[in-house]
Amino acid sequence: MKKVSNTRVISVRFKIVVVFALLILLSNLSSNYVNLIFNRSELYKLMNQLLTKDLKSLYSFCNNQYQIYEFDKNFEGSIKSIEGRGVHELKNNKAVFLGIKPDGTILFQSSKLGKFTTFTDSKVLSHMNSELQSSVLEGNMQFSLNKENYFGLYKYNSNWKVFLIRAEEINEFYSESRKIFTDISLIIIAITAVISIIGIFILRYILRFIDIITTGIMKMVKNQELTIIEMNGATNDDITFLGTAFNSLSSTIDNLVGIFRKFTNKDIVLKAYREREVKLEGTRQDLTIFFTDIKSFTFITETLGNDIIKLLNLHYDRTIREIDALDGVIGSIIGDALLAVFGAIPGSPGNKSFQSIAAAYKVHEVTKSLKDKMTKIKKDLEKEHGKMTKEENDVFKAVLLEVGVGIDGGEVFYGTLGSYVRMTSTVIGDTVNSASRLEGLTRFYKVPVICSEYVKNDIENNVDDHGIYFLELDTVLVKGKTEGKRVYWAIPEKDLTPVFKKNIAMYISGLALYYEGDWKAANKKFKSCTLPAADTFKERTSTPCPKNWNGIWEMKTK
Repeated sequence: MKKVSNTRVISVRFKIVVVFALLILLSNLSSNYVNLIFNRSELYKLMNQLLTKDLKSLYSFCNNQYQIYEFDKNFEGSIKSIEGRGVHELKNNKAVFLGIKPDGTILFQSSKLGKFTTFTDSKVLSHMNSELQSSVLEGNMQFSLNKENYFGLYKYNSNWKVFLIRAEEINEFYSESRKIFTDISLIIIAITAVISIIGIFILRYILRFIDIITTGIMKMVKNQELTIIEMNGATNDDITFLGTAFNSLSSTIDNLVGIFRKFTNKDIVLKAYREREVKLEGTRQDLTIFFTDIKSFTFITETLGNDIIKLLNLHYDRTIREIDALDGVIGSIIGDALLAVFGAIPGSPGNKSFQSIAAAYKVHEVTKSLKDKMTKIKKDLEKEHGKMTKEENDVFKAVLLEVGVGIDGGEVFYGTLGSYVRMTSTVIGDTVNSASRLEGLTRFYKVPVICSEYVKNDIENNVDDHGIYFLELDTVLVKGKTEGKRVYWAIPEKDLTPVFKKNIAMYISGLALYYEGDWKAANKKFKSCTLPAADTFKERTSTPCPKNWNGIWEMKTK
């Protein structure tokens, strides 16, 4: 017996065995009982014949003793002789032979029971007297004696003026048939039990695929996934058809669920499994927003034409897999731009900001892998066919994708919008726009990943041994904002070579002078720095510092 969601599931095999065992038992016991009734009817007829024979014999003996009594006048002797002959004729312990006067007085009695002086069943006595007045001298009877029920025959003896009764106690008479009925019933029960046990094993084999099907379905319910039930070795019957039909249904639904998963965010799929529905609702949540964009997309589109779709699918296939592996949720894909959300999946073990930085560098690994592959192809083609044409070079440059990643975090509205006819998951908030603006800054500062101070603090305060160095790039007021924000280049510590660290130190010194308004000194520092981000400041600090300088650079474009 199995248990599913606190509900006991009884095996159909057990039900079949119990029902058939009960039906077989009821059938056999009923047959045995009917047999008992017929046997009792025959026994009753036979006993009537025996009682008739006994009564005739005793009746004749009583007449003989009456003649002897008239001859020797020995009343007591004749009574004893009659009682002795009656005892000789009786076989059962409760059998009786009685001589009852019309007034109910017992004249003589033959039995293994105690002596009785009066026949107490007045109703039967009245009936016999009534019959006697109608000249009916004998008949069948049932009466009560000594709190026992009897059946027998009576005949009136005119010599002794008594009713001669030969009778058997009913329960004693039927005791043997009851014993036989009980013994046979026990044998039937034992045989049924043995057959039931054998039936369990036979049905277990015949219905084994019911267990396989139900176990498979219960496992699917527990794991919230659809799989195919293994039906190898199944016979050609309706159970196999049931399993095959379920597998077909499972395959169809699994295919639909697979399509559903591809078009729907992971957290929405999990919620749909859990709540069995998707509602139009949303909540304010503290999330990290990840925004990536392909640079020079206009040139790529003009160069590749329709082939741009193949390139994007090649790029996004690996990119989305990397984001998904780090519990990121794809918010939207709009051509060259991709928006992802971290922290939306309940129970995700990682820190949302740390996962977003890891995803950013995984995306850059994807583009680097594609670059390396295409560079090798180019070298092979040049080696085989010579120098490439301008058109071929343009195609080569177009497929060498470069991406920028901007990351910000904070409180946003996250949920589903639309109608119950068509809905979509979305994220709304200033943080979304900010992540997009930070991605745009990667073009100015020529770095792969730019994040906000929120992301930096979230990782440094909540992740031990995070292995990320945050280099402050600038304090920027992006277009459309009213407040400047510090922006950071998240650098894996494993990439920090001695030369890299020296340049970082030079950059930090130059940035400090830049903030203080000493742009001339800052320019010297930046010129000594080889970091790509320093190029922007070399140009910017080549002019005098603006009046009323507050350390915030205002971006005029997105």
